Amino acid sequence: MRGLFLDLNGVLFDDRGPIPGAVAAVQAARRRGHVLRFVTNTATRSHLDMLAWLRRMGFTIADEELFTAPLATRHYLLRQGLRPYCLVHPAIQPLFADLAGNPPDCVVLGDARDALGYAALNRVFQLVRQGLPLIGIGMNRCFVEQGEWMLDAGAFIRAIEWAADSQAIIMGKPSADFFRELCDVCNLPPGDCLMIGDDVEADVAGAMAIGMRGGLVRTGKFQPRDLDRLPPDALLLDDITGIATLADG
Repeated sequence: MRGLFLDLNGVLFDDRGPIPGAVAAVQAARRRGHVLRFVTNTATRSHLDMLAWLRRMGFTIADEELFTAPLATRHYLLRQGLRPYCLVHPAIQPLFADLAGNPPDCVVLGDARDALGYAALNRVFQLVRQGLPLIGIGMNRCFVEQGEWMLDAGAFIRAIEWAADSQAIIMGKPSADFFRELCDVCNLPPGDCLMIGDDVEADVAGAMAIGMRGGLVRTGKFQPRDLDRLPPDALLLDDITGIATLADG
């Protein structure tokens, strides 16, 4: 195992701060020579804000080690030469400001929180129904914040898909393209990489679908019923400190 990819919320930290032992576990993995990437679908914080936030919690992280779904979305738009209409959180609006076009030729939908009202979603629906491709920043169903379960962008993307009879392009987890790009930027084959997360669908199954190894932690959004959906070859860890036993695995 050469590449070690770690989800953030629920794996490295929760609302109380770093998961006990997480900072030391990451430091130990770095000393062992693993290629590290910190991987997230989070679309409510800027890249720089997330880097600063992780560092304040004690994690050592280089700028290029943070791999986010919003950045993957921007790279895709640039490669395709697309001009998006964006319904995204204010924190990441600047990431797409220079790409927006009038008229747009695609729609980008992310976790816009309170902006996900009827009028805004109906505008997205209208554009997609007209034939513009729908690009989702992630497809997570839900997340945990301050101890409460919250709807994530995946629920709204699925609604637009159904209403507009369209199929979204997903740039974050569990998209195969997302995980392939993650491996490519590390110059590693999927079989040499392990993805650790607390979401059995987005983190574990998504990564394993392209030939990566996957591991589920019993922290964050983990629920006992997740074990019924866990792929047979996936690893199961009590928490992130369990990666210490995988040094040579």
